[in-house]
Amino acid sequence: MTIGRSRALLSLMTPYFHLRAVPPSALRNSTTWLHRLFQDDWTTVRERIGRHREEVLDPGYLRYELLYTGGPCPHPAGQDTGADVVRGGRPVDPPDPDEPPFLLLTAAQVTQVAAFLTSADFDSLWRRARDEVLPQYGGEDAEPEARGVFAATHRDLTAFYAQTAHYGDAVVKWLVS
Repeated sequence: MTIGRSRALLSLMTPYFHLRAVPPSALRNSTTWLHRLFQDDWTTVRERIGRHREEVLDPGYLRYELLYTGGPCPHPAGQDTGADVVRGGRPVDPPDPDEPPFLLLTAAQVTQVAAFLTSADFDSLWRRARDEVLPQYGGEDAEPEARGVFAATHRDLTAFYAQTAHYGDAVVKWLVS
């Protein structure tokens, strides 16, 4: 379990970014259905995370996005697959305007993201993002720990998307509080 994931699971009051694999045939555009999708208890969520059917990122998920938004592009020109890793997807707005939107990636988009992640070189991604990331983690002295957290999160996201693509599933994402 990554440091980021363990922090998210330790505090039930802290918002976290939740990614869940969903068979395309089960996917609904209903915000009621999407809310129910994320109403599981923590024990259930923890059990599923180990099987790469879901992923949880701590509140620092925006920093993880920095790793991918400037990465290599093994996808067709004009498609920024790296940006889809964390906050990408078609937004579905909940009725309450104060809630963040759900984000939906189709099975085809998941396959593209999985291909991007499995072909991405972490060291290159880290070099590109480190100058923006390190000040938020305590500077250059904290680089070994910060790099370790990002590397573990990258491995977890790669496994999640690869497994999800293997099953031909879509992904629903939501900032859960």
